Amino acid sequence: DESAAVEDVAAVERREAAQRKRAEDTRQAVSAALDELDQWIADQLRLGLSGFVDGSSDRCRRIAARLVDMKATALAGRIDEIPSRLMALRGEEKPDAAIRELGKLVLLAKAWRAAPDDPELKRLVSTSETREQVLANPDAKQVESFWEVLGEKIESRRDGLVSHSTWLLDLKSATPQFAVLLDYFPASAGRRSNAFAPGDRFDARLVFYPSRKPLRALVAERMGEVMSGAWPDFSFGAAKDPLATHASYQDAAPWITDCPLMLPPGAILVDDRGTGWWQAADDPQGIALPIAGAVNQTLLGLDLAATAALWDGARLELLAAQSGFGRLDLS
Repeated sequence: DESAAVEDVAAVERREAAQRKRAEDTRQAVSAALDELDQWIADQLRLGLSGFVDGSSDRCRRIAARLVDMKATALAGRIDEIPSRLMALRGEEKPDAAIRELGKLVLLAKAWRAAPDDPELKRLVSTSETREQVLANPDAKQVESFWEVLGEKIESRRDGLVSHSTWLLDLKSATPQFAVLLDYFPASAGRRSNAFAPGDRFDARLVFYPSRKPLRALVAERMGEVMSGAWPDFSFGAAKDPLATHASYQDAAPWITDCPLMLPPGAILVDDRGTGWWQAADDPQGIALPIAGAVNQTLLGLDLAATAALWDGARLELLAAQSGFGRLDLS
């Protein structure tokens, strides 16, 4: 028995040593990948932004393949999606958007070098934690509340996966608080049946992935359904800037792409070019935010008491709104 115990201890030490070596090998590989990324970004700037915009599909695909080989898998997937984000914009907007995308990569790489073991940065650069690891993390933020499904965002990625984001609103919070359930599955498997539908309300305990601005979460425990009704009467305060929340997210984690917003009272309008805009109700000469995609004509001019949307720095993606007619599903 004593010899078996000694062998067990030795086996554990060997496994731990092997794990440490694998972690160090991965860290060195990712560090080299980020060095290569820095050189690639410098090359894009040297060759000119117009050339990058025109050739972004091939250029991003090549550097993404290199990063996958060097174990920066999550970062590679992000870069591979840059062309599709640029294509959604008008021609005159693309250079600024390209600078914004490349700048976020630079900041993310710099942050990883300063803290390579940071869970959020590891998740964004190399690999994510498992569900079990997140649920077992004593430092993970947990919120038990009533939640409403605001809407979903489904995107086909160039790596053959489909990204399915389900955005939630905390109905017990006096200020707008959000969560997102994120799932990936092969495009070849077809669309999955959804566990939630826009407008669903339920009582649940959510566990958030550790990050500077926790958004991504897991449903750890679901207690039951909740009656439908209006959103809380959020106090939007004296601040007139509907992008104040986005600014706070960028200050804490400037690499974030989609930022959830709860917009104050406003309306949706369309300009001469057919582009939809959200306009604040109490300041018709103030800030207006462009909307991604086509706008449902029945929404034009409708008084919206509050609107939930995602802002990526260039466009709003509408999720849901409250009006005199009740809840409106916009996703």
